Amino acid sequence: MDSSFDDLIHSPTPVLLDFWGTWCAPCRTMHPVLDELQTELGDRVRIVRIDVDEHTDFAVRMKVMGVPMFMVYKNGKELWRDAGVLPKETLRQAIEAAEAA
Repeated sequence: MDSSFDDLIHSPTPVLLDFWGTWCAPCRTMHPVLDELQTELGDRVRIVRIDVDEHTDFAVRMKVMGVPMFMVYKNGKELWRDAGVLPKETLRQAIEAAEAA
């Protein structure tokens, strides 16, 4: 996961990471929102879902303290991070700010 993650976040296209758990109801609430966002933004963003139970070491490395946790990366830099159930517009604004960075 680490080498593929490093390759992924060094993209000039914004990457939205979604750290989630199968047992997490708020996480499941966010999935349709993320699907809509991916449909609306198309190839302007890459949305990657990371199950914290399958990738525990990686979640610890990324300092994920709770789920759902969202991060936006571009060109290898973390540009935004927030947690909880968020409005689609908040996620869109974070992606658009990363596009402009």
